[in-house]
Formats: sequence, structure tokens, C-alpha cells
Amino acid sequence: MIRRATRAEAPALAALVERAYAPWLPVTVSRPLPMDDDYAARCEAGEAFCLWQDEKLAALIVLVDGPGHLWIDNVAVEPALKGQGLGRTLMAFAEAEAQRRGLPELRLLTNALMAANIALYTRLGFMETERRTEKGRARVYMAKRLQPSG
Repeated sequence: MIRRATRAEAPALAALVERAYAPWLPVTVSRPLPMDDDYAARCEAGEAFCLWQDEKLAALIVLVDGPGHLWIDNVAVEPALKGQGLGRTLMAFAEAEAQRRGLPELRLLTNALMAANIALYTRLGFMETERRTEKGRARVYMAKRLQPSG
């Protein structure tokens, strides 16, 4: 079940993100930004969605309306549950949510050092649109045009 996260769940979301991104710490030159996000604010803004499995928080996605697109700010999966398709489920949810909101495109960015993420997003139909360094971080911007629903 995927639903909007509540403010009371913000500490659990932050803890999940810590666990999910911890394996990347040796790879990236700095702490991934989602590890320091304000999940209480994300919940209050209605941007955080959580996926539950067996009555436990299994994964989350943060979605933000942008001009003409839906921005995927973060996707995190409980490390013990990786490989079960939860990330793909959340990405499909993001696509459906964009279409529900009448937005024709999904966008995201990832660290250029996270090659597995870039490969996954490419398999899901995202195309690289730009690479640039911002605040000392090598970023890869990606986008996916959606088929009109109907």
C-alpha cells in the first residue's frame, strides 16, 4: 500500500533514508542530500509517500510539482527489501501520479557516482538531459516523457 506519509512518521522516514543511503557513503564524496532532508516538512507539504509491506515501512518516495513536470526528489528502499521491485513500484506510482496531476514528464537527478541508479533509471525509460557539478556534487539530470493518459 502506498499513501501519503504523516508528520508523525517523519522520524521513521528519516531513519529509512539513513539506512537506504548508507551504502553510498563510501562511493560519494559527500553525504547524499536526502539524508539531511526535513521529512516533517515534506510530510506537511504532502510530498512524501510511503510504501508499507507487512505493516512495516518498506520504502518512500518524495514527489514535488514542478513547472510542467513532477520532480522525483528521493526514492529510498529498506536495504533488507532491495531486489523485490519496491523501487520500481514507487516509480510506477510517480508516473501514475504525474498523469493524475496532468503533468507530461517526470524528472530527477542522481549523483554521477551512483552508476547503478543511472542504469536503473535508464531501464525505466529515463533519458539523461544534463550533467553538471553543483555545490561540489557531480549530478546527472534525467527525464521521462509520459504517454498521455486516456
